[in-house]
Amino acid sequence: MPLFRRRSGGEGAGDRAERRGFGFGLGRRGAGSPAPAGGGEPRLDPAYGDESVRLMLRQAAAGDWAALRPALAAAEGEELTFLVGAMSDVPRVEQWTSRALAGAPDDTLLLLLSGARQIAWGWEARTGARAKDVTEERWKAFHKRLDTAEEQLLEVAEREPSWHAPWRFLQTSALGASLGPEVATCRFEAAVRRAPRNSASHWVRLQQLSAKWGGSHEEMHAFARSTMLAAPEGSHLGELVAVAHLEHWLALPDGEDRAYLTSPAVVAGLQEAAFRSVLHPAFEPARGWQGSFNTFAMAFSLADQPKTARLLFEALDGFVTEAPWHYLSGDPVKAFRVHRDRCTSYWR
Repeated sequence: MPLFRRRSGGEGAGDRAERRGFGFGLGRRGAGSPAPAGGGEPRLDPAYGDESVRLMLRQAAAGDWAALRPALAAAEGEELTFLVGAMSDVPRVEQWTSRALAGAPDDTLLLLLSGARQIAWGWEARTGARAKDVTEERWKAFHKRLDTAEEQLLEVAEREPSWHAPWRFLQTSALGASLGPEVATCRFEAAVRRAPRNSASHWVRLQQLSAKWGGSHEEMHAFARSTMLAAPEGSHLGELVAVAHLEHWLALPDGEDRAYLTSPAVVAGLQEAAFRSVLHPAFEPARGWQGSFNTFAMAFSLADQPKTARLLFEALDGFVTEAPWHYLSGDPVKAFRVHRDRCTSYWR
């Protein structure tokens, strides 16, 4: 079974990757084989196993703002950012938030959710196609929705200057709208002043520094490593090193990509980052820890390090996050299963 991957097309900022096969010499398992011992059935869970979040997602899908609002109002700091981000991925939220804002324009929480949803909705319009394949109509819809998000989120930031959430989402809108390095830096700094160790803000910053968004591999790696070293041991921010290596790998041509990820220097860098973060005794499985484990699991699997990857897969027990597996396939669960089964069966 080939390991599907998406590759950046080299067509400019924001280009998505295209799919191709990539295999390596780990033991194969048949498509109908049972999951390895100790491995749960692979699954995506936007609620991260939290029943209260699952309820909020249902409320968002139903457009029940009266029920959803108290839970958002009780959240503070990064918790509010996480919850709004989760709600913003729910389809059709833009419809009922628009109607609700017409009757309650002073509701800042509602404005925040609407702005975050406009960004996600904008990316839905753009689709995952390469830039040259996105139609003019879709580009217009993308930028119109980002413009709406900018207006709404800047208003939220003015009303609630201590909130991290508007700046976190403004980072993403600046990326999509190509507002330039000065704006990107300003918004990242505003976000980290309010939440110095927020993984999502640092992830967006790494993307802004990557080659595909107009930066360079050197800038991206330097940022990832310096951030890891500045953070306490056990911090989730060590994941940035793995993300940077995966982004670099995606940008390389066939042949060079595998040689890069399996090189001794990159493997050593991945090991250092893992043992300073997810495999460090001080690592705390706070909300979203599964994302860091998925990133390292994929990186070690592609780097032909099945023993380390197996440790991470076993800890995940089948919990899949869309990123970074979407780089390999339109079906993250399938990509996860293929890599997990290869790594675990190889070490039996």
